[in-house]
Order: sequence, then C-alpha cells, then structure tokens
Amino acid sequence: MDSSTIRERFLAFFAERDHHQVPSSSLVANDPTLLLTNAGMNQFKPYFLGEQSPPFARAMSVQKCARTPDIDEVGKTARHLTFFEMLGNFSFGDYYKREACAWAWELVTEGFGIDVERLWITVFQTDDEAAEIWADEVGVARGRIVRRGKADNFWSMGVAGPCGPCSELFVDLGPGYGDASEEGPAGNEDRYVEIWNLVFMQNDCDAAIEPVADLPKKNIDTGAGVERLASVLQGVPTIYETDTIGGLITEAERLTGVRYGTDDRTDMALRILADHGRFITFLIADGVLPSNEGRGYVLRRVMRRAIRHARMLGRNEPVLGGLIDATDALMGGFYNEVRDKKDFIHDVAEREEGRFDETLRQGLSLLEREITTNKAAGSNTLPGDVAFKLHDTFGFPVDLTREIAAESQLELDETSFASLMEEQRTRARAARQPGPLAGGLHDAVATVTDQQGPTEFVGHEHLSTTGRVVALAAGADGVMVATEGDEVDVVLDRTSFYAEGGGQVGDRGVLRGPDGIAEVLETRRLLPGVTGHRVKVTAGEIAVGDEIEVTVDRAWRTGAERAHTATHILHWILRDRLGDHARQAGSLVEPGRLRFDFNHFDALSDAQIDDISTELQQRVLVDDHVRAFETTFDFAKSIGAMAIFGEKYGDFVRVVEVGEYSKELCGGTHVPHTARIGVVAVTSEGSVGANLRRVEALVGEEGLAYLKRKASALDRVAWMLKAAPDEVAEKLERLLATQKEMQRSLAAVEQRSAESDATRLADEAVDVSGTRLVVARRDAGVDALRALAQSLKAKLGSAVVVLGTAQEGRANLVAAVTKDLVERGISARDLLRPGAEMLGGGAGGKPELSISGGRSAERLDEALGAVGQAARAALAS
Repeated sequence: MDSSTIRERFLAFFAERDHHQVPSSSLVANDPTLLLTNAGMNQFKPYFLGEQSPPFARAMSVQKCARTPDIDEVGKTARHLTFFEMLGNFSFGDYYKREACAWAWELVTEGFGIDVERLWITVFQTDDEAAEIWADEVGVARGRIVRRGKADNFWSMGVAGPCGPCSELFVDLGPGYGDASEEGPAGNEDRYVEIWNLVFMQNDCDAAIEPVADLPKKNIDTGAGVERLASVLQGVPTIYETDTIGGLITEAERLTGVRYGTDDRTDMALRILADHGRFITFLIADGVLPSNEGRGYVLRRVMRRAIRHARMLGRNEPVLGGLIDATDALMGGFYNEVRDKKDFIHDVAEREEGRFDETLRQGLSLLEREITTNKAAGSNTLPGDVAFKLHDTFGFPVDLTREIAAESQLELDETSFASLMEEQRTRARAARQPGPLAGGLHDAVATVTDQQGPTEFVGHEHLSTTGRVVALAAGADGVMVATEGDEVDVVLDRTSFYAEGGGQVGDRGVLRGPDGIAEVLETRRLLPGVTGHRVKVTAGEIAVGDEIEVTVDRAWRTGAERAHTATHILHWILRDRLGDHARQAGSLVEPGRLRFDFNHFDALSDAQIDDISTELQQRVLVDDHVRAFETTFDFAKSIGAMAIFGEKYGDFVRVVEVGEYSKELCGGTHVPHTARIGVVAVTSEGSVGANLRRVEALVGEEGLAYLKRKASALDRVAWMLKAAPDEVAEKLERLLATQKEMQRSLAAVEQRSAESDATRLADEAVDVSGTRLVVARRDAGVDALRALAQSLKAKLGSAVVVLGTAQEGRANLVAAVTKDLVERGISARDLLRPGAEMLGGGAGGKPELSISGGRSAERLDEALGAVGQAARAALAS
C-alpha cells in the first residue's frame, strides 16, 4: 500500500464519519510559540483553547510537519526525519474517547488490514476510562494494554498550551527486530513501533507541561505518521525504504553515483540528502527563504548540511535541484504548492547552493586545519573562536561545525563560542539607536486599568471625542495631577488616538481638560488593550477624573493613512510581480513616508523597480474604494485575506480591502479612496538582511515635494549642459565618453613619462659595493612613487631604490629592495626607519617594499639623505 493510498483511505474513512477535510496548513505556523508546524493540531489550537469557535465539530487532515531539534541525528538513525506527514482526525467538543478508540481500531485492522495479533495499546497510567474502553468495548486483550507514565503517554506541544493523556497503537514487527516482551512496547521499542497516537485533549498546560486548567471542552486530536504506517504496510525495515523517501534515496544515488546499502557512512549521507531534500522543498514552497535568523536559519542550516554531504560523496555539481524534482514527482500531486512553485523553489535553492560552495571550500579548509592542529596537540576540544570565525566569516551554522568536529572526536568549546556571540550581539545592540521606551508600564496603570477595562477606541470613525482620565503616569509612578511643563502618560477610558501598531506610528494631537491643555507627543499601547497618550502639559493642569476633549491632528493622521493604504497596495504588487513568497516582514508607516520589508532572494532590477513604481501610481489614481469591515477569522481566511504570521487573532478580525485585489487583516487607519493618497514616489530598494529586501517611498505632499526636487535638479543639470531636460542623459553620456577617452590619453602620456623618468633615474644610479642605489625626490602621489620604485627595481637588477615626495603639507618615503638583497638581510622597512622618524611617522610594509609618511614635509630632503646614508652602510657591510 503506497503512501498515496494510505492518505486516500484515511480521508475516505473519516469522511464517512462526517469529518470535514481541512487542507494542510503552512509549515510556517501562525503561532508565535512555534517556529514551524510540528503537529496536525497546530492549526486547530485556537479551537481547543476556546479562542475561536470552530466552523465544524469534526475535522480530518493530512498535515505536513517539520521537527528540527534533532537535525544532527537525521541520517545517523533510521527513524529521525526533519519533514514528515501526519494523518489526523479531530473532535472539537463532539465525540471523545469511545469513538476515537473504536474508529482507530477499525481503520487499522479493517482499512489497513493489520493483523490484530500484532497490535498493542498503551494508555496513561491513571487513565482507567481509556483502558476499559479498549478492553470492554473495542475488544483488545487486556494483556496487550500497557499503562505508561507521563513521558510516554501524556501529550503536549512541548510548550504551554493544550495537552492531555494519550493512547497509542503499536505494531509488533516480529522476531527480526528483537525478542518479544510481555510488556510489549515498554519492553522493546525496536520491535514494537508506534503507528498512531490518540490524544484526549482536555487540559491547558504551563511551560513546565503541567496541567493548570481544564479546556473549555473535551477534544480529540490524533496523529498517525504516514511514513511510519508506510513502513509497516509495505513490509520494509525502516521509513527510508518506503515508496516516498525510498524514491528520494534512489534520486540521491543517481546524483552521487553511490549505492545505498554498501557502507554505513555513505548510507548516512544518502539518508540526509533524501530527508533534507523534502524539507527544503516544502519549506521554500511555504515562503521561507534562507537567512541567518529563525526559520530562515533552520532552512539554511539544513541546505548547507545536505550540500556538504553531497560534496563528501563526490558530487561537486548542484544537487538540490534533483532532490526538488524528485520531491515534486513523488508528492506534488497531493501538495499542489510544490508543483505550482517548483521554478521558484529551484531558483532559491540554486542560489543558496552556489553561494555556499565557495565558503564551504574555504570554511572546511580552515576547520580541517584546526581539527588537525588540535588533535596533534592532544586536545579533544575545538576552540570556540574557530566556530565563531566560521560562523561570522564563512556563514557556517555552528551546528554544522559541531557535527564535523564530532566526526573527528572533538567537542566544541560551547562556553567560549557563546561568549563571543554575546559580545557580537552586545556590539550590535550598542550600534543601534535606542527606540522609544514604553513608559508608564507600572503597577499604578495596571491596577487602574484592571478596574476600568480596556481603552475604547473610536478613532476609525471619529477624530475627536471625549474621554475621562483614568490614570496618569510620570515615569514609573502613578500621579493624580500633571501641571504645566510635565511630561506624563495619560490613560483615558475612550480615545480617538490610534496607538502605534501594525507598523503605523501613533497619532498626535491635543487633549483639552477643564483646567488645562496637553500636547500629545505620541500614542502607544502601554498594556494589552490600554492606550497611553504621551503628553506635555502646555497650560494649566490635567488630573485623574477630568473629562477631556480629545482631538487628533488631522494632517498627521491623513499623512499616515495615505502611507498605510499605499503600503497595502505595494504589498499586493510585490506578491503579484515576484511571487507569493514576497510577504511582509516588517513595515513603518508614518505621515508622508513608508518603509516596507519583504522576503525576496535577489535585488530588484531597474526595470522591475520602474514597473512596480508605475503600477503603484496607476492603482492609486484608479481611485478604488477602500473598505474596512469586521468579520469572523474563518470567513476572512475563506475570502483570501492575508494574515501576518505570528499575530494572534480572535474570533473576529478587521479586514481592509483595497479595490477587488488587496485583502489584509489590519487594525490601522486608511484613506477611503486610493486617489486620496495622491503621489507615491519609490525612493529606494535594497537589502537589509539575508533574503530580506526593503522598499522606501514618499507619499502625498512629501512625495510631490520629492518629485519637484528631482525635477528642479534635472532642470539645473540641463541648464549646465545647455540641453533640454529630455536630452540630458544622451548629452551626459557623450561627455562621459569624451572624459573617459581623455583619461585614457592622459594615462598613456603619464605612462610614457614614467617610463622615461625611470630610464633617466636608472642611468643616474650610483654603484655601492657592486649594487645600484637610487635616491631621488619626485613630485608625485604615493601610488605613482610605488610604481616608479618597482619599475626601477626591474631595470636595475640588484638595487636599492629610495624615493620621496611632499604634497599638501605631508611627506612620504618609498623604499624598494631587490630579492637578492633581502636574502642578505637588507630590509626596506629598516632602511626607511631613520627618515620616517624625521618626518614624524613610522615605516610599514614588507622587506621588499616599504612606505612611510609624516607631517614634517619641510624635512623631506634631510630624511632622504638619512635613508640614503643607511642604504650605503647596509650595502657596504
């Protein structure tokens, strides 16, 4: 039974039992606690926690999953994978243990045809209910039901969240995998392999994986690995011999020319290529690009590990492309995103492989030297500074360095490496400008707002309103009154001021109370749901309890709205032109200006930037309607509204639509029609990190002013060139071509002059003990002096050349010594030293060629004499 049939049979079975099929979610989990999707239940977590209402009571899925804590073990064992598929059926407060157990048994024994005599069941040690269901209702022999502790039969995601006891189904693989045990899986997990885990999701656990509360409803979450089931149903010894991963092993064999099963070391490398090929393909398909942080770092690490092992097998040509094609052939029929994005996946992988090849060679060379040196010295430790240099200079993931060192029985000095990394981070933090501090985060505000509730925001509809002061904070202290000149945080029960968020800066404006006026300098979120107005009291006083007139600066808000709506349009255009991977990775929206970071692997060409800029301005001028509305999270997803990864959404969300094309979840403020934006002028595009690009633009009045400045500059240049503005480029090109030709002519003249000067100086060289000596002053730059000295050396054979120059109050000396004299112990650096001291500097360089300089230009002739005297003495000795 191949993997495709396993998926189909599972889905058909649960479809007959009224389960709604939910497509696999992205490997990029929409959950800030997870780096990557690691279980089928991840996308259903809000339902289990009661944060959102499920649109169906029963669900089923085939979920692509990634688990990376044990990357170093992948390939070394026959059971570790970075990518795998998980079959799952789910109940959201509907059925519970009885149905889950009965259906799992029915599908395994009848649907998949596994002999009941091979099956064992495990339950949590205190779960009497599950044990009785298996024995009395399903009919499993009690001797095949094993109770196990929390480490084996209590499920969690490994972080705080839903959890509960679980029951697992195991298959006895037979005597070829070890002796039978009366305890079944508890006695020999090599022989008894788990194929399905039924989780009775009923608790919410803390970070220590301890239940701290009951979930709103009792739920079912099951997971059966496709690869594990396939190995059992296909009768192969490991998951690496199944149809899917085995097919990738076959491709790895073809690419490397190495046969699987001939050598443990090469088998490990082939398993790494097969597993990592799938992981790379699916992660890039879900929009992850190689980088030095987060998911991108994991992807880069896996890619580089695969590339290294391919090179070890003798494959020096690109290898990732073949693995991607094989993954598509084997799995693209079920996972359409792989087939649809194959060209893009190829492009990303090929660029990374090409980029890493050179650094791999250089880095491995350094690492191998260090390993040899340390082993020769009797050390069993690889110094941390070696790993740091490899990481910092060659882009070697430290895990790769650690793995290679371990292959040579060396342990990495983790403490030293961590210390060097922290020093680097400290330097980076010191180099960054500190951002604004969120003042007022203190007990006084928290206590008051706990009583008053969240700040009511009416700013989407109104730029002015009235509100009551519920708290004042001066630094870390709560105060009752703020007087003229004071800067404080004001918390109101209602406000029109938008608090900084979603990339949009906070509003500015004025608060007017019965006894005073305050200028709002910035607006930010002090606590969840609590808006803080950072103000300076400009007249009178503001006190807790005051009824305040709240007025937002209209021009400030309008400028921000123009930029924010332009950002949404830009986001859509980037994805349309570059691909779905070009997702928002950060933004700044402020009056008249936007900055937008997005994922992409290459610099945009001038033609692309021009195309994007033109499309952006055209869509602004179409004057599309901008509509914002609240709806359910599930409906928003169903209409294609984009969510920001890592953001937490409740049952209801706010969707902003621009025309018929852009739909995003967004709490920010926007213009009602795109023409209100006016002008959008893209000012720059560049890299801000690995596979991370940034576009900046000026919007509205600021955009218009920018275009006026450019037009004015063009007019000025046109006037200087005595040309019409549209003729400037052509005329400038002609002038530059003329200048280039003149420079070539001048260089030729200077070259002939230098050659003539070298000949003249060679003729004037004096003989000292059979060696030629030249000491001369020239009016030339240091580079020209160096070239002249080298030319003289070549003409004179055995010689010492000393040249000097003085320009703009600074003097320089150059000394050149032929190789035969260096071998006698005569050093150009030593010869220059007495002259350098007279000039007020030092001599640097090599024995063959040295340069010195100083501010005492008036002593140049004296310095030349001193160096000449030192040369004569050295030659005569």
